[in-house]
Amino acid sequence: MKTFFGTDSGSEFGKIVAMDRFDSGRSLSPIRQAEAYWTALLSGDGVPMRSQIDPRGLENVLEYTFILERIAPGLARFRLAGSHLNKLAGMEVRGMPLTAFFEAEARPKVKETLEQVFSAPATAELGLTSSGAFGRARMQARMILLPLRSDLGDVSRVLGVMLSDGAIGSTPRRFAISDERIKQVSDLHSPVEPQREVAGFAEDQTEFGRRSHLRLVVSRDD
Repeated sequence: MKTFFGTDSGSEFGKIVAMDRFDSGRSLSPIRQAEAYWTALLSGDGVPMRSQIDPRGLENVLEYTFILERIAPGLARFRLAGSHLNKLAGMEVRGMPLTAFFEAEARPKVKETLEQVFSAPATAELGLTSSGAFGRARMQARMILLPLRSDLGDVSRVLGVMLSDGAIGSTPRRFAISDERIKQVSDLHSPVEPQREVAGFAEDQTEFGRRSHLRLVVSRDD
């Protein structure tokens, strides 16, 4: 089992955490697939552009996938979201802030992490827990945030995946942060040959989980 240490060994994030499985043994393959896809797009120019993200490359994990847009320091809203996120929220999440998935106590940490992702830039992987209550059991989840450049060249988009383990129960589900891993993009290995740009996500009313309705067009709304 792969493990990693939290960012601060003296804090609640400093324990060893499993990277590849939940307690139940469920695989984190969707997160690893998205991370590998994003990493393959790294080039000498650094952070990939959002227009390089082709839904066909994420076909097996679209229901867990989302795109964020930075709207202020430490704040980002959903531009696109897969069906799994809508189920966790109990509603359509497009247009909502990422912090809507988190308990009030965790939101300052989420804002801090988002600002690192955009400003460093960096990747972030979060371990999440949602406490049990009447009508729902305790739930684990993991989220990865991978920075993207807009068509203007600024790092103001995120490719993300959120995967939960356990019955969703009553909604909305909100989460606390149990662990965190941050990686500077500058520390990641970049392929020698830059990847060519391909048609990317169309930020219309299509839901990620409904593959048959996806349209591949060049996005011009950034």
